[in-house]
Amino acid sequence: MLDLNFSAEQEMLRDTVRGVCASTCPLDVVRTLEDDPTGYSIDLWKQLAHLDLIGLQLPEEYGGSGMTALEGVVLYEELGRSLAPSPHFVSSVLCGGALARAGGGDLKSRWIPRMVTGEAILTPAWLEPENGFGPRGVQLRARPDGDGFTLTGVKRHVGFAAAATRLVVLARTGDGTRDVDLFVVDPGGPGVSLAQQRTIGSDAQYQVVLDGVRVSDADRIGPAGSGWETWDAVLHEASILAAAQAVGGSRYALEITVQYAKDRQQFDKPLGAFQALAHYLADDATAVDGAEVLVHEAAWASAGGRSITKLAPMAKLFACRTFRDVTADAQQIFGGIGFTVDFDIQLYFRRAKQLQLSWRDDRTLEELIASAVLDGS
Repeated sequence: MLDLNFSAEQEMLRDTVRGVCASTCPLDVVRTLEDDPTGYSIDLWKQLAHLDLIGLQLPEEYGGSGMTALEGVVLYEELGRSLAPSPHFVSSVLCGGALARAGGGDLKSRWIPRMVTGEAILTPAWLEPENGFGPRGVQLRARPDGDGFTLTGVKRHVGFAAAATRLVVLARTGDGTRDVDLFVVDPGGPGVSLAQQRTIGSDAQYQVVLDGVRVSDADRIGPAGSGWETWDAVLHEASILAAAQAVGGSRYALEITVQYAKDRQQFDKPLGAFQALAHYLADDATAVDGAEVLVHEAAWASAGGRSITKLAPMAKLFACRTFRDVTADAQQIFGGIGFTVDFDIQLYFRRAKQLQLSWRDDRTLEELIASAVLDGS
């Protein structure tokens, strides 16, 4: 039976995360970290480590907490609500998820315990210039070289690369569509160069150029040719958390917009008294509630070992679209001042669009959903 009520322990987790975000990374700190080369609050990162939240969903045998997607959703709704910039998603969720799913014992024991404590940060180097989100979008080549490989190519939108201990690079090892492997690469090693990119979300993203970078077979995550299968599975799980982040941001953006509509007077009555604006808010409240239910259902399915082939992309598609639409409506209700840096709503609007474009865009998600629907899964 589907039960979307959170337990007392999960609600306690929510209160804890909200308190930590409020004390270590309030919105004034979020503002100071815009376009920062490091891009995240060291205090928040230390607190997440102290509370065993960095390794929330990583295996217990390597120091993690072994929790499910339900606890992950609780954490990410609060991170989205506060806009707290953190490498948690790229390191623990994506790279940690790939290592936990497919990494050999040596790679797991070397990196996951250090990731759990916050000592090590790993980040994926996936997307490439002019290429898409599918396996064919990976064109950076891993060419055989003795007992290892040489990597040559360019990656973009690599989050927190300047603060990363290692990169997890997706590289093509053959000509087949899914002939992709994952390699652990030292970002400070020979042949690797970083250049910060500017984004609409003002987060810490980098272009990474690899020029003849040498890796050994021991640096490969999983069996030869299994990289895309691993990455696709990890992205499905991660999509639920990205969707939860969008829900948290949407709900807070709606809250501050509703309050503004009550407080702001125009023609001797509050903005919320105007039917057109009230209907905007009604539609947004409906969409946020719908996104939340869909995200919670996807997390419930994941936690119970059920298929998320359709639910995960549906959750991200709808939640991120809702986040973008709610904040766009909020900008209209706030009026011209909503676009100024002094108002918080522009922070949410810009990050909503950034999240919608990240980790598979709408078109890619729609194709995944359509495939699942047409295949009958």
